Amino acid sequence: MRESYFEELEDIRGCLVEMANTVGSQMSTATTALLDADVALADLVIAGDEQIDATRESIDQRCFTLLARQQPVATDLRTIVVATRIASDLERMGDLAEHIAKVARMRFPDHAVPQEVRPAFLEAGHVAEMLVAKAGTVIAKRDVEAARELETDDDAMDRIHRGLFRELLSDSWPYGVETAIDVTLLGRYYERFADHAVSVARRVVYLVTGERHVASSS
Repeated sequence: MRESYFEELEDIRGCLVEMANTVGSQMSTATTALLDADVALADLVIAGDEQIDATRESIDQRCFTLLARQQPVATDLRTIVVATRIASDLERMGDLAEHIAKVARMRFPDHAVPQEVRPAFLEAGHVAEMLVAKAGTVIAKRDVEAARELETDDDAMDRIHRGLFRELLSDSWPYGVETAIDVTLLGRYYERFADHAVSVARRVVYLVTGERHVASSS
């Protein structure tokens, strides 16, 4: 009985890693859809979000079943509770990728992102993919050091976000209010995506060490 319990916990962890990989793929595709005004790719991301939602629901149900049947305490309880919260973070990251795809679809056949800020969004996409890939590794290996690094890695996204605001507030912004709103929302989606990756890292640190705050390594 105990062996099957631990096997179930390991399988749930594997599902979380797979979920992180799926979210990373969704963000990559959403960024391409945004920059290329590719409505087919945008539709793929939008349709794919249902699978992420279903995975989260499945993980939650499995965790609740373990709680009811095993009545775990201490580290085992922490493992199950953290798994549900990581699944929630990853689902939200999938939602944010979907939001980006929806902006691309809404502005099709035009580009939602003006040429001047395309490099910023290209970089934001790369940073987002790096963060979620690292989050997947943190989940798989319970790597506390890598989890602590994610806090610092997120600084790159914050820098991009600040740069976008400087562009929007510039007197020379020529693209009007509608495009400014799109760029503002898109920048926020990428920033929140990164924040959730950091949240995943913090949850793993808490799981392994009992610490509730990630102290960034330096």
